[in-house]
Amino acid sequence: MRADELRALCLSFNAAVEEFPFTPEVSVFKVCGKIFALGDLDARPLTVSLKCDPEIAVRLREQHPGIVPGYHLNKRHWNTVTVDELPAVLVRELVEDSYDLVVAGLPKAQRLRLDRP
Repeated sequence: MRADELRALCLSFNAAVEEFPFTPEVSVFKVCGKIFALGDLDARPLTVSLKCDPEIAVRLREQHPGIVPGYHLNKRHWNTVTVDELPAVLVRELVEDSYDLVVAGLPKAQRLRLDRP
């Protein structure tokens, strides 16, 4: 998966936006003000940090050398994924899972607004 494909994927989710609150190089993808993905899309290798259920995060790290505890993040809830080392279908699933986890943690009123067209 290329950087432009990763950006398009992150922005394809309902109400997702890209911001640069840290540096101009680090893309931060949010839904309703909450981060679900972040990374320097120009860096090589291409990596992205994604939210993950803690139990699943440990299992993923054991199964894939390209998935490590989140860089500068809560290592229990975040993984840093080396995109170039994983199948694109797995990266898509991990990004979608991260988005879904963040949405699930939003207040009900915000979740309901996301469901509307």
